[in-house]
Amino acid sequence: MRSIAIMNQKGGVGKTTTSVNLAVGLARHGCRVQLLDLDPQAHASLHLGLEPQEDFTSIYDVLVEGKSLADVRRQMEDNLWLVPAHLDLTGVELKLASVIGREIVLRNKIAADSEAFDFLIIDCPPSLGLLTLNALSAVEDIIVPLQPHYLAMHGLSKLLETIDIVADLLNSRLRLDGVVLCMYDGATTLAREVADDVSQFFQQKHEANSPWATAKMFQTKIRRNVRLAEAPSFGKSIFDYDPQSHGAQDYAALVEEVLNRK
Repeated sequence: MRSIAIMNQKGGVGKTTTSVNLAVGLARHGCRVQLLDLDPQAHASLHLGLEPQEDFTSIYDVLVEGKSLADVRRQMEDNLWLVPAHLDLTGVELKLASVIGREIVLRNKIAADSEAFDFLIIDCPPSLGLLTLNALSAVEDIIVPLQPHYLAMHGLSKLLETIDIVADLLNSRLRLDGVVLCMYDGATTLAREVADDVSQFFQQKHEANSPWATAKMFQTKIRRNVRLAEAPSFGKSIFDYDPQSHGAQDYAALVEEVLNRK
């Protein structure tokens, strides 16, 4: 199974949009995909049309109440399963504060799961707290969605520091697969310059033993597209909401690129 965390400590950069549409796109390629919503805002769950109910079970019950992933997992369409989130996740850090090995609870739950998947996609929260540490401890690859502005480079440096620490202390298999530019407008000089800066950054940062030694910027750029912003309010992926849109074309290209990257 290939496991990928979609992460950025900054919100509003296309993280959940990328998680959902990458998962759906991979599923429609015939891959068995588990999408795990680890964000207390539960946007990935809402994006797929799942509204929390009173008896709603979620990843919170897995991390805190001892339930298995199978207990809360829901099949959303052919080849696609969702482990949903709930607002209760905001209390996970407090609940797990005294638990030994609290950073690897999710990894242990995934290891105990008997269901076979080709891909695990984790939508991380926009922070570098305990939930994100659990995600980074459980996966092998990281994809960072990045909005093309200059402050993004500063945020990327901070992310690399976090990834390095987690790889040293918790997960030696961890590697940064690459960065995908979202909300991209190729007509602006700024977007083109930031794209060049990110590419050069990785060319210069290749340290042999670092978890980002082979990281690159994805060739696919997710163009700014209003249809991507509209799709979550209808509980649909971009492939269902508007399969002819630029957003659907771009995420289809990203899926191909992910499938072709080792």
